[in-house]
Amino acid sequence: MSLTLYLGTKNYSSWSLRPWLAAKHAGIRFKEVIIDFDQPDTTSRIYAISPSGKVPVLVDVDVKIWDSLAICEYLAEIAPHLWPSDQYSRAIARSISAEMHSGFVALRNEMPMNVRAKQRALVLSDAAQHDLVRIDQIWKDLRQQYQLQGPWLFGKFTIADAMFAPVVIRLNAYAVNLTPSMRAYMETFYNDSAFLEWIKDAEQDTLIVPRLECGQV
Repeated sequence: MSLTLYLGTKNYSSWSLRPWLAAKHAGIRFKEVIIDFDQPDTTSRIYAISPSGKVPVLVDVDVKIWDSLAICEYLAEIAPHLWPSDQYSRAIARSISAEMHSGFVALRNEMPMNVRAKQRALVLSDAAQHDLVRIDQIWKDLRQQYQLQGPWLFGKFTIADAMFAPVVIRLNAYAVNLTPSMRAYMETFYNDSAFLEWIKDAEQDTLIVPRLECGQV
C-alpha cells in the first residue's frame, strides 16, 4: 500500500472528508492518519508532511499532493470513473466541484461542519440562504437529468458528490428548511456505507475543539 492520506479531525474537517470518500468509492486502498486539530503537536505534525501547512495531504511514496480537489484529481488518475465518462458531463462535474471548492463562503462560516451536532438552531444571513438556494438548484437539476443512471448527481458516484458531502452533514447538523430535493439527495448519502463509516468514526471521537464548534473549518 503506497498511499497514505493525512486527515484532520473527522468531526470537523470537511476538506478531509472529500478525498477520503472519493478514495473509498473508487476502491483505492490507503493508509489513514488522523492529525487532530488544536493539539500541542498539531502544527509540527502537519508541516512535517504538508507544504501548505494544511490537511488533507496524500502521500504516494515520495510524492505529496495537498488540497482536497487536487487529491481527488490524483485519485481520478488511478480510477478514471471518479469523473463522468462523457466530456460534457465531466466538464459540468468539474465546474460544480470548483464552485463548491471556492464558493459558498457564507454557508461555510455560518454552518461549520460538525458531525456530532444535530439540528442546532441558528438564524442564517441572506448570503447563506442564497448559498442554500444555489446548492439546491445544482442538486435538483443534476439529479433530474441523470436520475435514470442512479441516485447521485451524475447517476453514479463522482468527485462532485464527494465535494458536496460536507454540505449534507451541515444540513443534518442545523435546523434549516430543506426542500424535497435536498432531503432526497441527503438520503442517498445516509444510505451509503462509505459515508456512514466516516459518520460513525466522527461520532465516536470525543475530541471537542471549541473554536470549531462555532467557526469555519
